[in-house]
Amino acid sequence: MGLGGCIILIAVGAILTFATDWQMQGVNLDLVGVILMVVGLIGVVTFASMARRRRVVIPGQATVVEGDETRGYRG
Repeated sequence: MGLGGCIILIAVGAILTFATDWQMQGVNLDLVGVILMVVGLIGVVTFASMARRRRVVIPGQATVVEGDETRGYRG
């Protein structure tokens, strides 16, 4: 689930919690909305932490590997 999906969960949860007055037997829509918002927030935090950990490659910099033993190269 990407960032867009998380934002949609938060929006749907907020709509169910704050903007509806439906009554369903056996289902508390306010609680369902709060759960959706919490899951969406957890997704946003997870997405943000993963995006921060991604390696940034700067154009113009070369990576030099010396003595690549995993492929049997002897330099």
